[in-house]
Amino acid sequence: MKSLPIVALIGQTNAGKSSLLNRLARQNLAIVAREEGTTRDNVTARIDDRFLLIDTAGLKDPTDEFEAGIQDQITDAIDAATLILLTLDSSKYPDQRDRDIAKQALKSRKPVFLLLNKSDLGAALPEAEFLRLGIKSDHIFRVSATTGQGIAALKAAILHTIPTVTAADAEDLLKIALIGRPNVGKSSLFNSLGQKQQALVSSRQGTTRDVNRVRVKYHGRTLEILDTAGLRRAGKREVGIEKFSALRTLAAIEEADVCALLVDATEPHAKLDQTLAGQIINAGKGIIVVLTKSDLITDTDRILDRLEQDFNFLPYAPVLITSSTTGQNVTKLFELATEIDATRHLEIKTSDLNKILGEALLEHPPAGLKNTRPKLKYIVQTDTCPPWFVVHGRDLGLLHWSYKRFLERKIREHYPFVGTPICFSFRSDDRE
Repeated sequence: MKSLPIVALIGQTNAGKSSLLNRLARQNLAIVAREEGTTRDNVTARIDDRFLLIDTAGLKDPTDEFEAGIQDQITDAIDAATLILLTLDSSKYPDQRDRDIAKQALKSRKPVFLLLNKSDLGAALPEAEFLRLGIKSDHIFRVSATTGQGIAALKAAILHTIPTVTAADAEDLLKIALIGRPNVGKSSLFNSLGQKQQALVSSRQGTTRDVNRVRVKYHGRTLEILDTAGLRRAGKREVGIEKFSALRTLAAIEEADVCALLVDATEPHAKLDQTLAGQIINAGKGIIVVLTKSDLITDTDRILDRLEQDFNFLPYAPVLITSSTTGQNVTKLFELATEIDATRHLEIKTSDLNKILGEALLEHPPAGLKNTRPKLKYIVQTDTCPPWFVVHGRDLGLLHWSYKRFLERKIREHYPFVGTPICFSFRSDDRE
């Protein structure tokens, strides 16, 4: 499937970009506060499986001078996006920075929408005050992230403007993204997998800033390998190019079917490795933990024990020990990825699921309040990629979160779903 278009929210701090993303995504994904510079990182939301919406940090970082990073930030935001949403506070007159941002965006000849946020306030200025920015009047939208004013019209305009990914674009293509910290060996593994020096390999951190791609054939099937930029934790990312490399990496996770999380065997496993794993799981993608540079270590058992401790929340993820230098287990990645892709598409019969549910209820009935217990009636699978299960019953609002993990373990005893996260929803029918 073609990758989803990227729609980027750009603008100065405190214009309401994070609130608009939350409104469009209908969930609280970004931190919202009155203080400028609250968003220190990019936040991505998949909107109706039609596009990726990116909330970027305010273009003036509170810890850096505006002039130091503004040009790189604008250039990279425009380069990554299909559609640009320039967001302004409609209660404030546009200043020179707003004019510079608008000018740079328009130079790209990509579609640019001007969002006049906070238009529900009495202090909102007339639209004429913003026309001098050079954006066409039919591309100006008065919106309010607080009340939802204008959001439906904005979303319709976005969908009308961006390219549509249709069934005709689909092909039997398995996409594998290489994800990890800088200098963990992604480009070397990418080159080994592609059997050619397509990516630049360097010991200097941060060499890869874009997403490189190569296609290979494996057992008659086409696999596309995505080599992404290394991600450092948010506070360590440089203003400008590196922040938008992170944007592309997050988009690559969304695009991929299976993600290979690379962990350096020669370095202690950082919290960022766990964070990256969480991002992959939250995106519903298959995951393989790839231990790189195995030729440089002698005590493999100790490293694996540490890995098991650090990733105890991923007991279903296979661990692959590799070395791009010696070629150890490199092509094993293809075998695991195709196996995981098959499990992501697995559909379980409802009758089999309800047998598992019955076993679970006999083994461990759910706890509840003094006089009321949740009643789990039946379970069905409603989706794949990732597999999604819906449990129907009564008083399910009382169900403890740990019971979901218990149900997941019971399902995995019968269907391991190797490398595949599974999701649950609980629907109460309390009218009976």
